[in-house]
Amino acid sequence: MTIKVVRGNPTPEELAAALAVVRARAAAAAATPSGAPAPRDSWADPALLAGRRTPHPGPTAWARSCWPS
Repeated sequence: MTIKVVRGNPTPEELAAALAVVRARAAAAAATPSGAPAPRDSWADPALLAGRRTPHPGPTAWARSCWPS
């Protein structure tokens, strides 16, 4: 794996942190079976919202207002 810095002058600590993130992502991608579907975030799963009714007015109603009832 080759990392090239195209702009800026990162410190060795910043470079090490960036490389750790890239390696962790690569390891997670390699551990996922090739035929497996990508995991869904729970907030984006319409099945979780299917049983709910239209939100009532309130401070958190805006967060659910885009989903049909």
